[in-house]
Amino acid sequence: MVLYYGVSTWNSWFRASAILRDREMYPLQVILREILLQNDVSSMSSGAGAADAESIAMSIKYATIMVATVPILCVYPFLQKYFTKGTMVGAVKE
Repeated sequence: MVLYYGVSTWNSWFRASAILRDREMYPLQVILREILLQNDVSSMSSGAGAADAESIAMSIKYATIMVATVPILCVYPFLQKYFTKGTMVGAVKE
């Protein structure tokens, strides 16, 4: 239960975006969401073609996915033995 609660808390952005108005207090997930929604690559790709701008936009998207996913992937191996033990507690043995 702790693992599922931790992942849901890590990924929650709606409550923070609805309540907080001060940008300095935004959690990481709200900032990553803003980056994905803005995805303004015109300043970074001056003089580049449309294909290059699309490539930069996809790179930004993949980077935000990695920033959101890597911390959970780093914590999971340490909690894995408890996770599998908890799921096997309710198993029926014959």
